[in-house]
Amino acid sequence: MFGRTTAGARPRAAGGGANRWVVLLVLCVSLLLVALDATVLHVAVPAVTEDLRPSGIELLWIVDAYPLVCASLLILFGTLGDRVGRRRVLLLGYALFGVASAVAALATTPEVLIGARAMLGVGGAMIMPATLSILRAVFPDRRERATAIGVWTAVAAVGAATGPVLGGFLVQHFWWGSVFLINIPLMLLILPIGRWLLPESRGDRGGPWDVLGALMAAAGVLGVVLGVKRLGAGDALLDHRTAGPLLAGAVLLALFVRRQKRRRHPLIDMRMFARATFSTSVGCIVLAMLALVGLELIAVQYLQLVLGLSPLETGLRLLPLTFAAMAAGATGSLTLRRLGPRRMVGWGFVLTAAAVVLLTLMGQHDRPLLLTAGFVLLGFGLQTTLFGAYESMLSEAPPEQAGGAAAIGETSYQLGAGMGIALLGSVMNAAYAPGLDAASAPPAARSAAAHSLGEAYQVALQLGGPAGDALRTAARHAFVHGLHVTLFVSAGLLLLGALAALRLPKVMECAEPDDITGLPDGQRSPGARSGPSAPEPASAGTPLRERLRPEPAVPARRAPAEAGGPARTGRAPH
Repeated sequence: MFGRTTAGARPRAAGGGANRWVVLLVLCVSLLLVALDATVLHVAVPAVTEDLRPSGIELLWIVDAYPLVCASLLILFGTLGDRVGRRRVLLLGYALFGVASAVAALATTPEVLIGARAMLGVGGAMIMPATLSILRAVFPDRRERATAIGVWTAVAAVGAATGPVLGGFLVQHFWWGSVFLINIPLMLLILPIGRWLLPESRGDRGGPWDVLGALMAAAGVLGVVLGVKRLGAGDALLDHRTAGPLLAGAVLLALFVRRQKRRRHPLIDMRMFARATFSTSVGCIVLAMLALVGLELIAVQYLQLVLGLSPLETGLRLLPLTFAAMAAGATGSLTLRRLGPRRMVGWGFVLTAAAVVLLTLMGQHDRPLLLTAGFVLLGFGLQTTLFGAYESMLSEAPPEQAGGAAAIGETSYQLGAGMGIALLGSVMNAAYAPGLDAASAPPAARSAAAHSLGEAYQVALQLGGPAGDALRTAARHAFVHGLHVTLFVSAGLLLLGALAALRLPKVMECAEPDDITGLPDGQRSPGARSGPSAPEPASAGTPLRERLRPEPAVPARRAPAEAGGPARTGRAPH
């Protein structure tokens, strides 16, 4: 059950149920900042390199410190929020994020910038699961929560897509540190608003917080993500820099799971994964990201290196994908009610696979209408899938474990993204490199060009003459061939996700809406069901803090059709 609201939450809860939409606005602004920071630095890397002169390893850590630290600490801070209060962790995350942004913007050495990016990762790990778990608390009605999650996922998509465009604009007109400075005024605004407005909630769970288990989970996820990123960068699986972190991370995660199963008060109740809806939703998130993230990176290379578009033109070509994702998020609640989780997630996978297959028609020449249609279907299908999976996962998890469940969902997202870059990048390289063998260029030049299309262009420029032209043409054709192979592999992964979605519930089962709106028993809507999970009716003007208090246990009311059978639990069927 939800924890009790503290006395300091009284002004925040004032205003009753309508106030929850203002809470959603604050949470979405929080998420927007975190999503922006994940991608805003990418276009500033050349400027950072010119100014700070980092080594190759330092530059790698400048880019990767934020996502690595953030992914590794999601479980730690998600479960800590369940214990000490999700609002408290979120506000601390705001403060740390603002301080780290100032340090990053004013960094004069690579070491300081790396440390600041790591601090940003800590702040992001405090913010991300807290936003989703607080959302779970302030929207107890599943219908309204589905709408809120749709807005939440759409904001995440907008943030990730807007980051490079905003970063490019700031770097072009100011200096690279400005990509971090934009966080500071927003944090100065949102910190007092969040402190005044957001309600406190926590899991009603006894026992001490498992500090050792939290550190094991953090180190395990860090090792796995680091190893996966090494694979995505082209390192061999058996290389000690790849195999070492992967093996250590896997062992630590296995020990973490074993420890949680044995503890009386675990950080994460592993029995959640025994529920088909929860485990399938997590698997669908991983598969969706596995199939799409690496593909997006390859698509950007296609637009810039094959079609010759500028970074701004590339960003504009990708805008239909973002708008379609926003539309899917905005209509996700209605779609979920009409189709149910199984068909929504399954058909979302199928639609995305169809978009990927459609994009195999891309060739050496620009086809704007084809690309636009493919990106629209891709964005709508992907967001539909992620919406249904996130909503089903969060609704299936017990409310007192909302922080841990949100952390699991976000960690799955990060792992799927990293694995997608590694897997599809490997497929792309395997299909691309052999295409250069027929080029009439020296073996050393072909070997260097096999690393990437960008390097092939540089080698061709150095060669010059007919040999350079032949290598450039062969590289372009090999890249397009590799892209087609990668698209088909991605489509296969997406269809596997559609099959996995068959384990999700057919219908979206909700607690009776009258439990939220406060209608008396005599005015309940047709089809509303009763159960021990349903809270007592609350008046429409009841403050949010009162509606988040745990209710005393009451005897279960059985529906007439269930006489003689077990009372419903209010949880979606598996």
